[in-house]
Amino acid sequence: MLFRLDPSSAVPLFAQLAGSVRGALARGELREGDRLPSAREVATALDINIHTVLRAYQELRDEGAVELRRGRGAVVTAQAGTRIDIAPAVRDLVTAARKAGIGREALVSLIREEYPS
Repeated sequence: MLFRLDPSSAVPLFAQLAGSVRGALARGELREGDRLPSAREVATALDINIHTVLRAYQELRDEGAVELRRGRGAVVTAQAGTRIDIAPAVRDLVTAARKAGIGREALVSLIREEYPS
């Protein structure tokens, strides 16, 4: 699994990592029962602190996307599969935004207005 992080981003690394996993779920790259790489493997590969990875995994656990199992690591749950259903709608939204000449930041801003934290 490929994780992409931008150290210069204002978004914390743990949030970027969790977002990367969410994206993989939405694209269907991860399915129920799949194991995520161990926190140690991810931390080493990305040259980040293991606690950053654990925080991302805990956030995903709190959302119900993964189950943390001692000795088995983070495993994708059945609930996470429901995220896949939204991927086509997101692709359609991005396509429509491009056709309308709406840039990435403007689209993200519109989404944030509709879906506040």
